[in-house]
Formats: sequence, structure tokens, C-alpha cells
Amino acid sequence: MESFLIDTHCHLNYEYDNGRTATQLVEACLMNNVKYQITIATDHTNFEAVQKISESFPSVFHTIGIHPHEASLVTPEILALMKTYLNHPKCVAVGEIGLDYFYEHSDREKQKLECASQLEIALEAKKPVVIHSRDGEDDLLDMLVDYARDLRGGYSPGVIHCFSGTEKFARACLDLGFYISLSGIFTFKTTEDLRQMVKGFPIDRLLVETDAPFLAPVPMRGRKCEPAMVKHTALKLAEVMGLPFDDLARITSENAKKCFNLPI
Repeated sequence: MESFLIDTHCHLNYEYDNGRTATQLVEACLMNNVKYQITIATDHTNFEAVQKISESFPSVFHTIGIHPHEASLVTPEILALMKTYLNHPKCVAVGEIGLDYFYEHSDREKQKLECASQLEIALEAKKPVVIHSRDGEDDLLDMLVDYARDLRGGYSPGVIHCFSGTEKFARACLDLGFYISLSGIFTFKTTEDLRQMVKGFPIDRLLVETDAPFLAPVPMRGRKCEPAMVKHTALKLAEVMGLPFDDLARITSENAKKCFNLPI
């Protein structure tokens, strides 16, 4: 496999500095050898937008899911709508879904209910999941254990996106078959503990992402993050893992291909 990067988690439908469009963002990626991008849905109001972006660019794939922040808005009708969007050939995962007890924009019980509903939908669709986790690791892990137990078909269970949690949670997710994805947080001066933790993780289970337009990596702090900036996280990961950059790029891209069953 040739050496290139994949931004496994970005939001191409969001607003960017200077009004930069999805076309400009994708062009910048290709100029920086970020060959593919996965744009992520966060609620039913952007299902159509992420799908249209994915359809517009050969390099872009997408996901369909409802973020825990929006769990309070979920109805049976929205879940039914979600199932129809998951049938699209460029939809590669259910997400982002999960639990967020830090902000608690939605009630915890409602978050758990809708996370469980979407995990069940993912099993029915035979697609991996993109997991958002913040301050709800114990409750989330219980659900992921049940989900992984019921998974059939030999495909990846999914990825813990933008990982910055505990080693206990990460190890448990790795044991379940999940991938761990690292964002610009991995480059921050304040996250040396995270870098030391990740050093002990298996390289064949690591991905890189931006979560653009959020979490711009060092040295791009102070700007809105763009998908092309994933190279900075990849450079830091190569340094931490003691690998040549081209090898790191090749390995993480192969991991992304396996995680999301990308037709590349």
C-alpha cells in the first residue's frame, strides 16, 4: 500500500475560517497527501448534507449517526430515517454516537437509551461504529461489551474517536476489537501522559483524525482545524512510536481501510 494519510473523522459541512468550502478543504488535503477523508454526521439535520458532500468527492466517505449531545431530540421516526441513510454505498459507519457526561446537553438516561438504540441499528446494518466518549466510560463500556458480543460477520466493531480517556478504558476497547483514533489533542503540550500511554498500544490498531474544525494540532493552534492538518498529528504519532513517517502513514491508512472496510 502506498504512503498517504486518511483523516478518519472530520466535519466538512461545518463552518471554516474565511468561509472555506468543502471543495477547498478537499483540495488542500490532496495537495498534502491526505488522500481520503471521512465526514461525520452528528444529528438528523445534517444527514443529507454529509451524504451530498460524500457523493461530490471521490476521496470522501461519510457516516450517519446522532451525537450524544443531541440524544434528547431523538424519536423513533428519526431512528427510522437514520436506517434509510445508512444504505448509501459511501456510508461507512454509524456515528458519531456514544456518551458525554461532561457537558450533559442531554439527560444521561436518554443518552444511554439512544446510544444503545444506535448500536443495535449498527448491528442490523453490519457497519462499524464511531464512538464519542467523555466522562461516561463505565456506562459506555458495558454497552460496548454487549455490542461486541453480538457482532457477527467478521468486520470491525469500530473506533473510539478522539481518544483522550483512561488506559483502562482503552485497553478494554482494544480487547473488544476496537481501533483507537488520535486527534490534535495528541500534540498538545499538556498531553504527555496520553502520548506515553499510546506508546504502549498496538500500532495496527491506531488511526489519526482531526475532528475538524475543532482541536487544531500543534503548531496550528489558534486556527480552525482543517482535515489537511491531520499530518501534524501523524508526525507526532510517528515520533512517539519511533517510526519513519511514511511507515506510520502507511500503517494508519491500512488500519483505517480495515476499520471502515473502505473500498480503496
